[in-house]
Order: sequence, then structure tokens, then C-alpha cells
Amino acid sequence: MTVMTREAAPGALASPICTGLEGRYRTLLEGPGADSAQWLAEQLERADQLPDELPVSPTALMQWSARKSAQVAKAFAAYLEARQQGAPRRYFATRSQAIYFIQQVAPTKAVDGAWLYGTLRHWQDPRYHGLIRTYLEELGDGDPRCNHVLVYQRLLSHLGCLEPVPLADERYLQGAIQLALGYNADEFLPEVIGYNLGYEQPPLHLLITTHELAELGIDAHYFRLHITIDNAASGHAQKSVHALWQLCPQIESDVFYRRVIRGFRLNDLGIDTPTLIAEFDLEAELVAALERKRGFGRYMHSDHCRLQGQTINQWLATPGRMPDFLQALQAQGWVRRHEDPTTSRFWKIIDGPTAAMFGIFSPYEMQLWHDWIAGDWQAPPARRLRPGSWEDSVSHLSAGDAPPPSDNVDELIEAMAGNRHALPQGLRATQAYTQLTGLAYGRPC
Repeated sequence: MTVMTREAAPGALASPICTGLEGRYRTLLEGPGADSAQWLAEQLERADQLPDELPVSPTALMQWSARKSAQVAKAFAAYLEARQQGAPRRYFATRSQAIYFIQQVAPTKAVDGAWLYGTLRHWQDPRYHGLIRTYLEELGDGDPRCNHVLVYQRLLSHLGCLEPVPLADERYLQGAIQLALGYNADEFLPEVIGYNLGYEQPPLHLLITTHELAELGIDAHYFRLHITIDNAASGHAQKSVHALWQLCPQIESDVFYRRVIRGFRLNDLGIDTPTLIAEFDLEAELVAALERKRGFGRYMHSDHCRLQGQTINQWLATPGRMPDFLQALQAQGWVRRHEDPTTSRFWKIIDGPTAAMFGIFSPYEMQLWHDWIAGDWQAPPARRLRPGSWEDSVSHLSAGDAPPPSDNVDELIEAMAGNRHALPQGLRATQAYTQLTGLAYGRPC
């Protein structure tokens, strides 16, 4: 999945003409636009209808954050205990469901941290330094191994998920909110702080997702990174509380805090992670993939190959027949469901470099086929990947051969917007910004 900005930058599905939330998202990738503040105000009005869990006073936020962290840890311990007692995975029944989830949230992950972009211009005000440092850490301080957008892009690449995948319009909502907050941070500073406060509290679903992805042989480094970097003791969760305390004015602090709460609620607009994962329907996903392929393959098969009396070209000629096609594959014995897929004739003609249909299906589509055929068959457990296993393979990467960055801070900030910071020029700009502003992260010598 790639998103197009002024240059090709890592991210989500590219499309020449987009409307609705996807159109809003892509417009914001290019810049704030003329009405992004008004659109953001409309989203805040929607969020006003949602409940929240914040304490009545900002002075109690640190205790609230610590308590929330302890509750999540306790719930995760109970989850692990249940798994040890034989309970199934809570979220991902199959590997294809996990890959589905990773693709569905890609538009949000492609702009990770964008809600804090507008704080960069306040580098001379120490009250903003906690928020700025959080943003710089999302950008990996310009190190391509640590830039969160690039980490996620490498995950998609590793899974073979670079081709465009149709997504529901709502999948672009949170990414658009984050971009709009970043471009309008001065006008909506309390809301930015509130959104940051909510986003940086590690949720239970993040811990479970990380555990189950690794269990399925999918490197969970991106998700694991957000468990460690967002911790409530010294990470982004703690910084989010300190930022509120530092930037909350003494006059009308109650008004400021009410606006913080509004920003906090923005996190809950749209579909939540467990519900999104539960929406996955394996056969429906496979049928949708076949329907997308149908138009390309309807004239590509010879007539000697027949399935229940019809040629493959005839099966592919009419929209809406793919569910019947799957049934015909089973009826004629080409697919033996609920068995090892390697025993099915159909699998043998699509899998492997010498297969007759090698390369017809993408890695994700192949996983859909595999999991649909396997059904109730229990495959051997996937190998758990050690932390950073494929991340090590990119340790040699640098910011590339981009021209030297400007020494003008405003120009550097421009290159760090949206997800342009993940381009070679943006990585160099991030490195230069941290040096010029004195906000480079101090490491032990």
C-alpha cells in the first residue's frame, strides 16, 4: 500500500480521484487546505456525544494514567493465563485475519504522530518540548530504522501487501483527524493535548495484538515499539500528562481542560480495534478478492479446463458467481476443505514457482486461499519471530543521498509534515531539526 504525496511516500492506498473521508485524508496529506479547521470543529461536535473516562481535575491525571496502566497489565496477565490454560487466540483466528487488520489500519499508521506536527514551530518554548520530543520519537529522530511510518511500511512490504487494497471510507477518519489536528495546532492546542493524552495510553488490545501477531509468525515490532515507548512510567503516556500541566493556563484553566476532554474523545470516533478485527469474514474476503480478479482472468483460460460443465472463462464472465465457483471447486474435488491445503489440486496449481498459476494471486490472497481451504485443519504452530528479526535486515539503511537539508527551521518543518518525514529528504530534515533546535535526544556515552 503506498500513498502519494508530492513524492511517493509510505502509507496507504493511492487513488487518483477520491471523495468523502478518503478524499479529505489525501487532501490533508498535501497540506491543511482551506477548510480543515472547520472540518475538525465538526468532528469535535460529533465527539461531544461520546463518554470519556478522564478525572474531573487535571491534577489527578498522573494517578489516573498509572491506574489505567495497572488495569491493562492485570487484564493482560489474565489473558495470558487463559491462553496457557488452552483458550484460543482472542482476536486472530487465522493469519489472513491478522494481515487483514494490518492493512485496514494502514491509513492511520501512515501518519503516526501527525497530530503533534504543529508543535514543531514552538521549539523555543520549553513548555512544548515534551510534545515535540514525542513527535520526534514518532519520526525516529530521522533514523529510518526507527521512523514509525517506515517501520509500518516495512511490515507491509514484508507481508507482500504493497498493492492497493480497497478500504471502507471510515478507515481514513482517524488519519484525517490526526492530520487536521497537526495543521491547526495553534487554534486547537487543548484538543491536540487531549487527543495526545488519549492516544498515548497503551490499551489492552495493543498488548493482545502484539502477542498474537508474533504467535502467527508476523513480526510485531511496530506494535511492540508502541508498548515500550508509550509506557506510563517514563514514556509518551507520562509526557502527555506533563504537557497538559505545563501548557494549561492559570486563568480559565477549567475552560482549557474542558477542551482537552473534547480532544480526548476524538480518539473514540470511528470503529474500535476489536470491532474492526471481528468484522473479518474469511470467505467474504476471498470472494471479494476473486471478484476483483474476475475481470482480468475471464479470457485467460483455455476451454479444455471445465468445472461442472462450464469453462473457467464462463465462470468468470458473470459478476456475482464467485461463491458458486468456490462451491464448484469443492464439489469437483479440486479443493479438499478442512485438510492440509497442499493436498488440494487447486492449491498445487497456484502455489510455488513451477505452479501453472504462479503469481496470479498476491501474498494476501494466497493466505486467504490457504486459510479458507484449511478451515478446521490445525496447521503446525507458526514460528514465533524474535524481536527485531527483520528489522535487523534494514540496519544498514540511512537517510539516502538526498541533498543536504536547509538550515532554515521553517523549511525543515515543512519537510516533516504529514508522512513526508519518511522520505529521504524528510529524514534528513528531521535530523537537522533536532540539531538546530537543540532537541536532539541525549544518549548515554
